[in-house]
Amino acid sequence: MKKHHPINDRFIPCGEGFTCAVCGCQVTPEGAGSRHRNHCPNCLCSLHLDSTPGDRAAGCGGIMDPIAVWVRRGGEWALIHRCRRCGALRSNRSAGDDNPVKLLSLAARPLAQPPFPLELLQRMADSLGCSVESP
Repeated sequence: MKKHHPINDRFIPCGEGFTCAVCGCQVTPEGAGSRHRNHCPNCLCSLHLDSTPGDRAAGCGGIMDPIAVWVRRGGEWALIHRCRRCGALRSNRSAGDDNPVKLLSLAARPLAQPPFPLELLQRMADSLGCSVESP
């Protein structure tokens, strides 16, 4: 027996564009590589509109800032967004036309800004009798 999904916007492609509330970019659905466009390909920001994908039931409307990327099963990248207004976290698939510099900047952020001083690694290596060479 075939399983039926409840009717909601998650399963209906959205062909509408929008103006990004953060950078003002005119965003169109073309180039996203999926049926839905849920964030700006330029600045990667979104709006907090959904409680579950496509339901438009959040009622918050806050700006969703991209704070990280993660790799989904199969190698696809997804963005982690945090709402400026309520702090909610959401995951959104990356789109085919997302700004690659912004994506790589998000991915590199933990390495560029570790939660400890980099000199600590050298001190730890010295205390273990290891040699760590600087580039």
